[in-house]
Amino acid sequence: MYPELTIIALSILVYSVIAGRIDQLPVSGPILFVLTGLIVSPLAIGFFDMQVNGEHLRTLVELALALVLFTDASKTNLRSLEHNKKLPLRLLLIGLPLTIVAGVISGYFIFEGFLWVELAIIATILAPTDAALGKVVVTNQRVPSNIREALNVESGLNDGISVPVLFLLIAISEATTVGDISIQYGVGLFLREIGVGLLVGLGITYICDWLIQFSISRNWVEDTWKTVVIVALAFSVFSIAQLMGGSGFIACFTGGVLYGSINKKNKGKLLIAAEGAGDSLSLVTWMIFGALVVAAYLPHFTWSVILYAILSLTVVRIIPVMISMLKAGLSVKQQMFIGWFGPRGLASIVFAIIIIDIELPHRETIILTVVCTILLSVLAHGFTANPLTKLLAKTNKTQKTTVK
Repeated sequence: MYPELTIIALSILVYSVIAGRIDQLPVSGPILFVLTGLIVSPLAIGFFDMQVNGEHLRTLVELALALVLFTDASKTNLRSLEHNKKLPLRLLLIGLPLTIVAGVISGYFIFEGFLWVELAIIATILAPTDAALGKVVVTNQRVPSNIREALNVESGLNDGISVPVLFLLIAISEATTVGDISIQYGVGLFLREIGVGLLVGLGITYICDWLIQFSISRNWVEDTWKTVVIVALAFSVFSIAQLMGGSGFIACFTGGVLYGSINKKNKGKLLIAAEGAGDSLSLVTWMIFGALVVAAYLPHFTWSVILYAILSLTVVRIIPVMISMLKAGLSVKQQMFIGWFGPRGLASIVFAIIIIDIELPHRETIILTVVCTILLSVLAHGFTANPLTKLLAKTNKTQKTTVK
């Protein structure tokens, strides 16, 4: 364990002192940590051989994603979101379902012998976008605010919306016949996940924020403990929502939005430490993903798996987004920018772990495809984030000058 801990600690230390410089380059933290994980994995030099089971990895990924969702949502500009709320609604209500449908259709022509429910499962696993991988885009001021808020809200909510869909599909696959699963069950599952997540996120955050402000106003909170307040709040919101049968991801995002809107005075100081913790957890996750998951599955990638992964990141994502953006007042380049920056990451890892113990005829191929898609996403979106952001900013500036 100590060799692996040393590698992780030193990697985070080195990255933390040069992160500002790396953010200016066409490379990202996830790329560096996945590649580092691969280099030290048993597939290469073999320094990293930590024993991590699916439950441990799922817990780590869920906590990292919960913290990233909460902190990113806390920085949401509600005025901008209110003005541009149609964009995220279009992405979630039109783009997300169409992406799943497009994934099913693509899988039908690529994977032989797959059941329709297996195609739907793989499409649902890869439908959510990743808040952590997309952070470099949604925090870049060069990107128009309406696009940033749309991508941020989409990545914050689409994984929570996909959870009940995935569980419903799993239930269907485990049923003797499709008729054993009623429409009422599916609707009830969907509403419970979203409704409980929403109520817990708003309720727990409001109560805890009152407690935090009450304590701060009386100087009961020492500076050393201010660094963990938001971390504990995000984890509490997530775990309570999960315990009550709701979506912890939706709870964290909605809780973060509420926290950011009602606590404008102190949120900056409290969020900095939590944001750093979330980024660190994400990087640890990416190293373990590279060292243990990618290293194990990389030799088994097939051309059909790679083809589906490429389509998932391009056609399956971009076309539904462009359809959802019809008559939204965006240029084709802006629509394609939104479509391209739908990275797959932490949420898809969680979903893949969920199906490990599910009896599916082509389970291994599904997991292979998910791992391949995430790996390609880390590389493709990481390398293109800064260059395409600069190109979009230049295009918008040229359009404004032309209009004048």
